[in-house]
Amino acid sequence: MVDLLSRAGKLDEAVDLIKKSPFKPHPAIYGTLLGACRIHKNTKIAEFAAKNLLDLDPGSAAAYVQLANVYAAMNKWKDVARVRQLMNRSNLVKTPGYSWIDVKNKVHEFRSGDRIHPDLNELEEKMKLAGYVPDLECALHDVGETEKKQLLLRHSEKLAIAYGLMKLPPGVPIRVFKNLRICADCHRAAKCISEIEKREIIVRDTTRFHHFKDGSCSCRDYW
Repeated sequence: MVDLLSRAGKLDEAVDLIKKSPFKPHPAIYGTLLGACRIHKNTKIAEFAAKNLLDLDPGSAAAYVQLANVYAAMNKWKDVARVRQLMNRSNLVKTPGYSWIDVKNKVHEFRSGDRIHPDLNELEEKMKLAGYVPDLECALHDVGETEKKQLLLRHSEKLAIAYGLMKLPPGVPIRVFKNLRICADCHRAAKCISEIEKREIIVRDTTRFHHFKDGSCSCRDYW
């Protein structure tokens, strides 16, 4: 129920449900609520969710990262910096983003920030012509627009998808595994790529399978 209310943007009702529940909330409940706060841009409830999540799991780097995501989406860079300082004091480190793709029975690994293949820049231009606009809110750094676009282009799932387009025969689905939740910008990009390249793309992240086909995703844009 908390998930359903959060999806619908009824965050206050979700909080009331948690508070009135006779059962002790599982950390995943607060994680779900915290993730929805980025979508609906609610810092007050995000702080509530993060505090309770950290009370239950003090070693959760994901709680800090998700809270920083909420602040970044609202350009509250001082708060982003404050959250990062709290992470450092707790000796917690954000898990680096990795993606894997199997091509001809060989697994290829990509890490966020790896060198961009020239073909990815060409693919980005095709995406722009198809209406793709980078979601700069997903770039968690207080830098200029150009730098943010470059940071987003280096996300591991984009690198893996681009490699699949280069190495797999036309029409063969691209299957990527990701060790973190796919960000909103990469999700939007994968939808766009599936349409302009006429290619099915399956991404397995930490929440679910995303099946991109003809510009749509099986998750219906909520994950």
